Amino acid sequence: MKRKTTLQSLTKAEEEVMQIIWQLDRCLVRDVIEHLGDPDIPHSTVSSVVRILEKKGFVDHKAYGKTYEYFPIITKEAYAQHGVQSLMEKYFGGSPKKLVSFLVEKEDMKLKELNELLKSLDNNKKK
Repeated sequence: MKRKTTLQSLTKAEEEVMQIIWQLDRCLVRDVIEHLGDPDIPHSTVSSVVRILEKKGFVDHKAYGKTYEYFPIITKEAYAQHGVQSLMEKYFGGSPKKLVSFLVEKEDMKLKELNELLKSLDNNKKK
């Protein structure tokens, strides 16, 4: 039986760093700093965030002497699913129907987009 694991939520800074790690797949802290685009961010700060991501179970590392190469162990899709599920539970009583109704009303979803979404949901039910 597959055990369901609970993902922790990420802070804004953690999520920003995690987005870069997902993009790069395997990276050093200096690679993350380079992609942040702000050379004034201290190496120690980014390194601390990456270690927190590791403690939370989002990344792991391979050591090459004193240099650590980090890589994601939680996919972006898994985290997105967690976020949508959490949003649905917190604000829509766990109802996908209420969430979709909200999106249709507030996002002015086009009929074609709604039809594609319904087809996708129907296909997932058949699996």
